[in-house]
Amino acid sequence: MQKKQPPNSSRKKNDPACCGRKDIEMKVILLQDVKGTGKKGEIKNVSDGYARNFLIGKGLAVEATNTNLNKLEGQKASAQHKIDVAKQEAADQAAKLEGKKLVIRAKAGQGGRLFGAVTPGNVADELEKQFGFAVDKRKLTVSSEMKNAGDYSAEAKLYAGITAKFTVSVVAEDA
Repeated sequence: MQKKQPPNSSRKKNDPACCGRKDIEMKVILLQDVKGTGKKGEIKNVSDGYARNFLIGKGLAVEATNTNLNKLEGQKASAQHKIDVAKQEAADQAAKLEGKKLVIRAKAGQGGRLFGAVTPGNVADELEKQFGFAVDKRKLTVSSEMKNAGDYSAEAKLYAGITAKFTVSVVAEDA
């Protein structure tokens, strides 16, 4: 037999612990991508048990307190600032490089035919020597293979949407 609780009990009728309701929600900030819940940095409303037992318990989220929300805003501002600085540096490099002529000396045989070819890696090395900034060889595109002495057009992709076009002049040296 169950005991009846006295009428002036400390538990109220709409107390979730009393009725076993499952609709209590908690705001959390996701620290990592969670499948079916959200992406890193998002603020989500999830059930209290899921938040406390799974997300916070496994270190995938933190409770969305004022302190944690301020930290998140600071991190977002910092990340945006880094992106802005990188974009500005790329724009400055593009301005330095745009329309310039890069001279590469390579050994050649008769008729100006090179021994081997000038690769984007060689172009990247010469860019660092002559202009003082590094460009990844995978970000360089050349109009055609550089197997002969002459001028070739090239393009460096420095950042998303920021490119610089320049000329590569291959000068033949006697072997």
